Amino acid sequence: MIKQDLQPTEYNEYYARYIDSVSDETVLIPALENDKKMVIDFFSSVPKEKLEFRYQPEKWSIKEVLQHIIDTERIFMHRLLRIARKDKTPLPGYDQDVYIEPSGADNKSIEALTHEFTITRLYTINLINSISEENLKNMGTASGSPMSARACAFLLLGHSVWHINVIKERYLSC
Repeated sequence: MIKQDLQPTEYNEYYARYIDSVSDETVLIPALENDKKMVIDFFSSVPKEKLEFRYQPEKWSIKEVLQHIIDTERIFMHRLLRIARKDKTPLPGYDQDVYIEPSGADNKSIEALTHEFTITRLYTINLINSISEENLKNMGTASGSPMSARACAFLLLGHSVWHINVIKERYLSC
């Protein structure tokens, strides 16, 4: 499955900033595998003294950003599964900010967080591989908007890149 097969009607305009950052030629599973390595390599390379840095008091630390990437992947894989299985129940949005404090991300080592990300991504790849391309085209409703199962997967690729770019710009350039 390649990204150019995805139609703008398969996701809310909000997610375009993530999906549009993915090349049209992107093949989903190899891209998820490459993205896994890129995310792990990036977060593992961040200097230890920067991992709990916040560029403003109310902003997340770098560890919390990684936890957010993990939690978002879990949410979207739940959505993908339900939509792919033709569950027409409207799926609610989620308040990403509420998830951070109870996650305890700043109390976890970067090794524990990258391991958590690895396990989550392996689950993602396994789940997507278990669903037919036809069922990945299924449409449902998430956060009050139409969404396809495959859009849930493709947005993850742009989501991690988006946050890594923010970290480079606002956290590591200081």
